[in-house]
Amino acid sequence: MSPPWWAAFGPAEAPLSCGDAEHRLRWADGKLHALDHADAEGELVLAALGGDTSPCLDVVRAWGRHSDDLTVLAVGPRSPTDAVTIPAEILYEVTALGMTGRPTSGVVGGTSAVIYAHRPGWTGTSYVGRRRMASAGRRSRGPVPGPVAWPAALRRAQMLGGAEGDFQARCELVRLLALGAPFQFRLSAAVAHAWSADGEHASRAEQARPTLTAALAGRLAPAAAQWLGIDPNEVDATIDECAGWGEVTPMESGGNPGLRARLPVGWLAKVWAAGFAVVSSHLVVAVLHADWPQASVLALRSPRQDPVQLHIRQDQGHWRVTSR
Repeated sequence: MSPPWWAAFGPAEAPLSCGDAEHRLRWADGKLHALDHADAEGELVLAALGGDTSPCLDVVRAWGRHSDDLTVLAVGPRSPTDAVTIPAEILYEVTALGMTGRPTSGVVGGTSAVIYAHRPGWTGTSYVGRRRMASAGRRSRGPVPGPVAWPAALRRAQMLGGAEGDFQARCELVRLLALGAPFQFRLSAAVAHAWSADGEHASRAEQARPTLTAALAGRLAPAAAQWLGIDPNEVDATIDECAGWGEVTPMESGGNPGLRARLPVGWLAKVWAAGFAVVSSHLVVAVLHADWPQASVLALRSPRQDPVQLHIRQDQGHWRVTSR
């Protein structure tokens, strides 16, 4: 029996200003909880009926609304060292708008909350986009675009006069990403699982194939670069829908070494987001069993070899092989 997608994730907590108090949000076993609200479920029911809400419950409800939102994969982190930049002033501006359209004083992470990253922008070129330009004879070798321009993105959405719900959704997403890198990866995993073969949107995954393929390529590319020391632009990834872990084979493009891979969407949720895409010079392709902080996985030593079973364990934030 396949382990649940969250089995290799440990719990994560973040502070949240809620009124005049500092409360705690805790993620565990695939769900986000407001620890300092004794009857959170009851409060959520009342809020759904038009009653008063709170910053903590706003965030919990937003987490549920975005746990299958493909935009998360478009703007979220792409490697274990990556994270989305949310400057404190932008977080304050977004929070002031309120997740429900009403002003609120809650500020996630406090006024000093800044998370650093360098990555393509909101609609920037992904690795898969560069591969496609290359195949058309228009290879891009320029630098990767800088951090996401959140102020411009938010104000543009407002000026374009789009649906109020669309702008509100982007504000919600900013606040969720501002919870910090551990939450960014867990939210990304939840979204990937929702669109995987055993997720709630499996029957509609074909409609989202371009977005899912871009998400897979954009995350496999830096992992492959770390694994083999190749140019991440030389990684060609596609979604695998067959039973099993997929296929990884070497290739060459214009004399440059590259990689061609077919992996299931579930790889993003169970392997990549858990932080062990590459462990001890092996590319992990599947999870056999997981019970954080340890897991049994299938991994490739090279693209020319069959996968081997490894037992790994997280120690001080890093995954290491304990036995083979």
